[in-house]
Amino acid sequence: MFTISRLNKSRLANWWWTVDKVTLCIVFSIIFIGAFLVFSASPSVARTINVDDYHFIKRQMLFIGVALFVIIFLSMQNLKTIRRLAVVGYVGALVLTLATLFIGFETKGASRWINLFGVSLQPSEFIKPTFVIVSAWLLDGSKKFDEFPGGILSTALFIFTACVLLLQPDVGMTLVVLAIWGFQLFLAGLPMVLVGGFILLVVLGGIGAYFTFDHVHSRVQAFLASGDNLPYQVEKSLKAFENGNLFGKGPGEGVVKLHLPDAHTDFIFAVAGEEFGVWLCAILVILFSIVVLRALILSLKDNNLFVVYASAGLAASFGLQGIINMASTLHLMPTKGMTLPFISYGGSSLLASAICIGMLLAITRKNSSAEDKDM
Repeated sequence: MFTISRLNKSRLANWWWTVDKVTLCIVFSIIFIGAFLVFSASPSVARTINVDDYHFIKRQMLFIGVALFVIIFLSMQNLKTIRRLAVVGYVGALVLTLATLFIGFETKGASRWINLFGVSLQPSEFIKPTFVIVSAWLLDGSKKFDEFPGGILSTALFIFTACVLLLQPDVGMTLVVLAIWGFQLFLAGLPMVLVGGFILLVVLGGIGAYFTFDHVHSRVQAFLASGDNLPYQVEKSLKAFENGNLFGKGPGEGVVKLHLPDAHTDFIFAVAGEEFGVWLCAILVILFSIVVLRALILSLKDNNLFVVYASAGLAASFGLQGIINMASTLHLMPTKGMTLPFISYGGSSLLASAICIGMLLAITRKNSSAEDKDM
């Protein structure tokens, strides 16, 4: 049986006794469920593009291996290292996102992907977790040092990030980053008058995107449609939930995935609904909720404002992405093309989620603030 003594002073032992093992176990459970669902959903998609039935499964297993390493590696770092890695990661993600405008390839009305060393990468996925850390660092600095313009710098950082994302254009990702940043500002003591102005800004931004970007307009129109006018993928997704009912048709017995081009990515929640029914969907919602709520609770127990801002932002990012994917699959909001963290197929999504959770585990470790003071 694997045991580590509390008297052991090694780095591994220190990590084991300080990391939030509940969150770690829940995340590993979500990853396991995701691997199983990709195994079920991807063969039919592979056949449509004339590749081996296990093409996506093999790649996903490789991605999962890298993701697990990233989670463990990042969760062992102290706060100073996390901040430095976030700055480097944020700059790198921005550079690559800008590169997609020149050497990227377009999918679904936007240029978001780039081929890097033979691997397709969506750099904007890595902006979310790294932006959260950098923004939290700036907001924390404004509280520690009276003359440090952390709020202004954080605002400038967001504006620049939003401009880069809108150039692709990626309106959905921009709104997600805006919501996370707004949540951090709220925790930092943003006056209620400005909170109201912030909400108004979000609404006006959404309206402006509707009239400015064709793909946003078409997705909103598709969302407002009903009956026979529903988009093909949404119609099939809702049919999957109808077929699955309470207990599902059984593992591998789903048929809607045979007609869903994105069954292994954006609409994998529908595969879960058809094959396993409401109970697995409910379990996934509960698991995601526990990760978010536990992170918020642990962060509020810490006196370090950076820990509060960063962990709350990362938790909001993780939870919001899950909500958007599930809601769009159930036709509760316009489709975004956003994956379900750790569940959907895709290297960029898996690694970005691993970075988010790895940093979250590092920040919420029991002695993270004490380690930071000693550095």
